[in-house]
Amino acid sequence: MLVREMMRSPVTTLSPEATLKEACALFQARDFRHLPVMEADRLVGVLTDRDLRWVTSSLCPGRLGLEDPVRGAMSHPPITIAPLDPVEDAARIMREHKIGCLPVMDGARLVGILTGMDILDTLIRLTGISLPSSRLEVALADRPGELARLTAFLAARNVNIHSILTYPDPDQAVRTVLRIGSSQARTLADELTRDGFRVLWPQPKPWPH
Repeated sequence: MLVREMMRSPVTTLSPEATLKEACALFQARDFRHLPVMEADRLVGVLTDRDLRWVTSSLCPGRLGLEDPVRGAMSHPPITIAPLDPVEDAARIMREHKIGCLPVMDGARLVGILTGMDILDTLIRLTGISLPSSRLEVALADRPGELARLTAFLAARNVNIHSILTYPDPDQAVRTVLRIGSSQARTLADELTRDGFRVLWPQPKPWPH
């Protein structure tokens, strides 16, 4: 999934000369948490509700008043991303820099904004959890053909797969999480176990060896 598929557009922006009072009113009226700051069609910073709370707090050494300009409170230079970048790259950048949004730039043009909530929406879409489905989690051996063997097992039982996510496990297995179009996940877990798969969820019934 690409950034352009999940970003919000068009984007509401602020001038660096707008007052903090004006910014506060916009945050409250529109329920925003992040606002790009534009000066003559050029992105110069990002103002967040956290920035606003901090710079107006009595604990801030350089405390600002509500009539002071946004320029003194915004975070700069802004960290950005491009619309054709993968969403997972955006998530990594936001995590590394501990930020809650990324302005989306097509060259020098601001075309959108991606927030932490958009990343959560992406996760929901990628996992298929919004569809009527059940969850299966299987630890596969880290070798070619294992995922194909699992999907063939489900296909033979006419079970549709809505999504597949995989990630490495410390014990050198590949943990594979599936959302399937079946309400019989526990029965499938039992059958998978009898077929030699290591099922992690739902817990299959113990079978005698």
